[in-house]
Amino acid sequence: MRTPVPSLPSPLPEFEVTAAPRRGLPVAVLAHAGDSPLLGPGGADLGADWAAAVGLTGKAGEVHTAATQGAGIRWVAGVGEGSAAEWRKAGAALVRAFESRAATDADAGRRVARSLQLTLPPDAESEQIAELVLGVSLGGYRFTVTGKPAKPRLRSLRLVTSSPDELRPAVERAAAFAAGTAATRDMGNAPSNVKDPAWLASTAVKLAAQLPGLHVDVHDEQWMAAQGFGGVLAVGAGSVRPPRFVELSWRPPRPVGPHVALVGKGITFDTGGISIKPADGMHLMRTDMCGGAAVIAALVTVARLGLPVRVTGLVPIAENHVSGSAYRPGDIVTHFDGQTTEVTNTDAEGRMVLADAMGYAVSRVKPDLMVDVATLTGAMKITLGLRTGGLFATDDDIADRIVQAGKRSGEAWWRMPLLPELEEGVVSDIADWRQCPPGPSGITAAWFLRQFTGDIPWAHLDIAGPARADKTYDEVVPGATGFATRTLVELVASYAS
Repeated sequence: MRTPVPSLPSPLPEFEVTAAPRRGLPVAVLAHAGDSPLLGPGGADLGADWAAAVGLTGKAGEVHTAATQGAGIRWVAGVGEGSAAEWRKAGAALVRAFESRAATDADAGRRVARSLQLTLPPDAESEQIAELVLGVSLGGYRFTVTGKPAKPRLRSLRLVTSSPDELRPAVERAAAFAAGTAATRDMGNAPSNVKDPAWLASTAVKLAAQLPGLHVDVHDEQWMAAQGFGGVLAVGAGSVRPPRFVELSWRPPRPVGPHVALVGKGITFDTGGISIKPADGMHLMRTDMCGGAAVIAALVTVARLGLPVRVTGLVPIAENHVSGSAYRPGDIVTHFDGQTTEVTNTDAEGRMVLADAMGYAVSRVKPDLMVDVATLTGAMKITLGLRTGGLFATDDDIADRIVQAGKRSGEAWWRMPLLPELEEGVVSDIADWRQCPPGPSGITAAWFLRQFTGDIPWAHLDIAGPARADKTYDEVVPGATGFATRTLVELVASYAS
């Protein structure tokens, strides 16, 4: 029986930026920490007595239902001291409160509101509004596989401001970033009985179909065998669902800056293979392709924004399964570029498929710089926790650009060292490289990948921790988070100026 997976991409609220409020729509206003006046449309004041009664502080993420309907004000949301992160958190809290109330009204048989208008402070900056839009878009995200009727959602948010023309570009850009993040979440959350390599490849084609200038090639296992993609074929050999290789190309007519290659790990399910994982937590391995999903969504977002930088996205896709045809510890695999790897742990499959794609990038794509992104090592979860990505780089400028791109997009990165004394650990006695040597595995994995980068400036993003969440915080909800998507787009955008 067919599993009722939600249609992709998930619907997000629509935004209208206008100077004219609409009568009949419920109204929300914002409060800064320590503010006393709470002004609605026409300067209506909710009053200090009401603020004291509900304990309003204005801190980010605080949302109250207004006691008066005289000015049409129904919600008050705190934005704290007004930082970008606080505005994002405020937007997420507001949409959750709105949709929670909508669900309650639906269950009680009352009229359900589907739209909201938000009166913006006159001094609101475009960066703050963009973060608010991001929070509203992603804070109410949900991916539920069910045959039950869907719960009410916020369909549209009307942003009322005295300067709509100034804010509209920031809102449109933020909406594009949100759509990219949501697409990554959709791909990551899809269950693996549906999400095989062919499904992920076809999803890339579907997402790119409406964007002129974004080209997608999908290669099957016969093509990869002819080309010598030994790593991808080895990892995918244990599954009856054959691997795929996706190449996305964005070539603007008058490109500026470097040609950027983005490479993402696309393991649609990871049992660990013969080096099988423990049962606890294995169900989460449906998100082991979030690096590849981030690359797909980043290319789609770059095209949607029309960024004038040439970008190529490469996603090797396979399912790492257990069977009589699975690859084994002790096997020697030949990669696309002719280098060989001694397999020591079949659960270190991500670096095997990335090695092929990176070698292909060096030989065929010939970019000026390369960034790979992968849920690669549990070591990064232990080292940096679940909200910060690990960053390795051979180039200080790329590393700094990624950190700054992360700050602009609300994603945290910490640069890790490529310790020289650990490089020799990836040297094999019987092949060129040893796949999984002893030592700090996040660093040794980076050193292994480094061997497939040629002389191209390169960065490696390990997102094993922040790619998934088990609880709600800020604009993040449990499940795939979409982490790294916005950073990759911001990185590309940094070369556009």
